[in-house]
Amino acid sequence: MKLILVILRGGNCDKLIHQLLDADFRVTEFSSHGTFLRRKHITLLIGVRDERVEEALQFIREACPTPPDADEHNATMFVLNAEQLVQV
Repeated sequence: MKLILVILRGGNCDKLIHQLLDADFRVTEFSSHGTFLRRKHITLLIGVRDERVEEALQFIREACPTPPDADEHNATMFVLNAEQLVQV
């Protein structure tokens, strides 16, 4: 099991969230702020089975492309090992 942590720069991520939910991924969204210039970000937590990690990352890449000559990127993704999943 993996946990994908995605930090999206500003903008609208509703389309991405709907795509992930339609593909049966579990997504939690919350608002966050970066320390430099206090820019608004959206952070997503996505619980993913190991075999579906690349599929989830592809949804993110397609929904948040960075233009070729851009100085900044639109998404930062971390793929973390989730040793346990506990639901109460």
